[in-house]
Amino acid sequence: MIASATKPDSSVPPNGATPAGAGAWVVLPTYNEAENVREIAAAILDALPAATLLVVDDGSPDGTGELADELAAFDPRVRVHHRTAKAGLGRAYLAGFRVALDGGAARIIQMDADWSHDPAATPALLAPLEAGSADLVIGSRYTNGGEVVDWGFARRFVSRGGSVFARIVLGLPANDLTGGFKAWRAATLGAVDFAGVHAGGYVFQVEMTYRAQRGGARVREVPITFRDRRVGQSKMSRRIIVEALVVVIQLRWEELRGRGPRRAR
Repeated sequence: MIASATKPDSSVPPNGATPAGAGAWVVLPTYNEAENVREIAAAILDALPAATLLVVDDGSPDGTGELADELAAFDPRVRVHHRTAKAGLGRAYLAGFRVALDGGAARIIQMDADWSHDPAATPALLAPLEAGSADLVIGSRYTNGGEVVDWGFARRFVSRGGSVFARIVLGLPANDLTGGFKAWRAATLGAVDFAGVHAGGYVFQVEMTYRAQRGGARVREVPITFRDRRVGQSKMSRRIIVEALVVVIQLRWEELRGRGPRRAR
């Protein structure tokens, strides 16, 4: 179910200039983010006044979905897609992507609701798409100018090691394959076979970049500063890490057997 308001949009400036975020949708999955959703939504729409914000809530028991509905009732730029239960980050993103594509999005940003991804960086992610120089833009912690703050050694090792592992096994050029702050050209995202996506957890980020790159997408990284969540608890677990290793190997195995996504010529 999708909730949205019907008030007239007042975000378009009167001077005829193209407002930031025109044609873009921001897909924001949430699960128990009641402490964050109001402020992060406001910050996203401040950075991209003409964007559509789609909150995808997985039946949060803390009332996140209801708070998002209140935002949608107040601001026509906000929409809410309700899912009945938590089924993994990847599945939430795929559901949101489908809604955005069906809604006519030209560009789609994906980001977390916990403030680890800075809303102020969203225009920089969109810029290469708008310039026509990229089809997928990754907000990268591990390219020149990118950084991670507030993480201990173990978390840094898992994140960086996961990207290096996936890069070697799958032969991908990007430095940051495990990050979830991305901007997509709609045609590129729409060309990905959602039904064939294995991943439900955080390895979803690796798999989507892999499928896009194999389909011929021009992938570019822009540096970001990544910060640990402000409030709430991290949803990272050992199960998610194991899933990432298994899925990366599975993707390579399927490709070697001729069952993976076809490479663009």
